[in-house]
Amino acid sequence: MNGTLNKVMLIGHLGDEVKIHYFEGGNCIGRFPLATNEVYINKQTNEKITSTEWHNLVVRNKAAEICEKYLSKGDKIYIEGRIKSRQWQGEDGSTKYTTEIQVTEFTFLTTKKEIDNHNRQPVSAGQEPAKTAAYDIPNVPAPEDDLPF
Repeated sequence: MNGTLNKVMLIGHLGDEVKIHYFEGGNCIGRFPLATNEVYINKQTNEKITSTEWHNLVVRNKAAEICEKYLSKGDKIYIEGRIKSRQWQGEDGSTKYTTEIQVTEFTFLTTKKEIDNHNRQPVSAGQEPAKTAAYDIPNVPAPEDDLPF
């Protein structure tokens, strides 16, 4: 295969409110953390273990404004995007690094603001929430049994 692929798909819960920064010219960027959980049973102790992974999400322009308007901490969202790493110089002169998910598409699965659970709305970056769902991500619970791998 000659090509490459940088694609991320996540379903998780917002760990904080969407924070927006506006630039000259009207562009903006929104940032928020997303938590994804893995639940499994420890075979030795039969204890249910939950492991949480945190992801730094970035949305731009109209998509950022839509996320800020409709999403709150704890809301569930499906996102698609790509991984982007960047570095910068901190105030103390040290080099700082971060890895972010640049969101290209998203679907609100549950929100506390203005959208009820019966009207799930897919949204692509740069468009308003649709009146009807073009596709729907089912809310499938994690299996309770332990997998052999």
